[in-house]
Amino acid sequence: MRIDEEILPLPASVRYCIIGAGIHGLSTAYHLAKELKSAGTGSGADILIIDKTRIGAGASGIACGVVRNNYFQPAMRELMAHSVSVWESDLAAYAYHPVGYMQISHEGMHDDVRSIYEQQQAIGYESSFIEGSSACDTYMKTIFHDWRAGGITSVLHEKRGGFAFNQPSLDGLEAKCRAEGVDIIGHADVRELEMSDGNVSAVVTNRGTIACDVVVMGAGPWAPHFWRMLNLPESTDILVDGTMISQPTWRYWALQEGTLAIDPGYLRTNAGEVPPVVHVDTDVPLRSDDGDMLVDGEWGIYYKPDLNFGGIQGGYMPMKVDKPFDEVAVDPYGEASPDFVVNDDFRMIWASALSFCHERFENMHPKMSREPSGGIGAFTPDSFPVFDTFAGNAHVIADSNHGYKMIGVGALVAKEIMGEPQALLEPFRYSRYAEGKLHPLSNSPYPWS
Repeated sequence: MRIDEEILPLPASVRYCIIGAGIHGLSTAYHLAKELKSAGTGSGADILIIDKTRIGAGASGIACGVVRNNYFQPAMRELMAHSVSVWESDLAAYAYHPVGYMQISHEGMHDDVRSIYEQQQAIGYESSFIEGSSACDTYMKTIFHDWRAGGITSVLHEKRGGFAFNQPSLDGLEAKCRAEGVDIIGHADVRELEMSDGNVSAVVTNRGTIACDVVVMGAGPWAPHFWRMLNLPESTDILVDGTMISQPTWRYWALQEGTLAIDPGYLRTNAGEVPPVVHVDTDVPLRSDDGDMLVDGEWGIYYKPDLNFGGIQGGYMPMKVDKPFDEVAVDPYGEASPDFVVNDDFRMIWASALSFCHERFENMHPKMSREPSGGIGAFTPDSFPVFDTFAGNAHVIADSNHGYKMIGVGALVAKEIMGEPQALLEPFRYSRYAEGKLHPLSNSPYPWS
């Protein structure tokens, strides 16, 4: 029975309480159940997932579903290689489509993308790199006969990666959790964390208190609120070139995603196949099909055909929310939000950007879906995740909006709960800010690249 269909009673206590029934909570629970069974120290029956509403009610449920390893930062790239392997481990259960991913870029990003390619080769992640405007145009036309994007001087074609259908993938993870004996209960809104001897001793919800030995927080856009419950700093000291600066620990960005409501099969390769996910960054001004100037400067879009969304789906550069994190209304989330859904400006820009890339999309703007879409993401000071343990037994998965594609983080956190530190998570500790161990920044117009 779905957790939004019945209000089930909460237990008085549990060994492992996981907050959030999205990609991180479900993945952590499933992998932890397997670890406990393997070690002979417990089972899935020792694990409870709680959610304020239902599975996939947050960012995981509206995620575009792109799975990529297109990161300028070595630590992100290695972490994503691990997650891609998890996606590939069960294509059916995770509703995963390994069609590949293409980063198509202008000259200002050329050196960064070449570096990504070289480091992908160093870790054995299969990809091809095409350089020069003429070679790029030729390569793209071998895939799409109507390719016409301008200002492109490099193409990084990841042969792994692709996309997953978000809610079906969560359903697959739910089934895996339940098969291991994990309980998942909805309608449990966390209000407080009780502390004892420096540890979290209980999770207080609107329906009762759950004593626990270990708590895991995989709450996506609600991460700042749990950060506050743990009494963690709302401003962060960051060592930059020998100087300590202070920045807010959290800020929100509004995500700009939508759907061109046409047959997804309209976007096929020359061979009639489902194409790779396409991400284009260019500095050529973007105009509407009628010639109106829309963007005079760098811009970028990503897109894919998607039966789950019912058309050609993807997104555009996010918009910073100009408010302190505690003044941002996260609820109601996603399509129900009165503040953070896309508008007609997005629809015109995104449809025009598709037309910029493919002749087949010319004059398609009227077919943009009018259904509410978009959301918000909670970003850290450097826009990269924080995976760390606080208050002795509170494991925080704060993905900084990279989350859905990082299905493997739950497997790594599960091992850390079992007492096995994970090297892939080390570069994402909160201490990196004060120590000046920062991730390098690229020239991408996106805050998470």
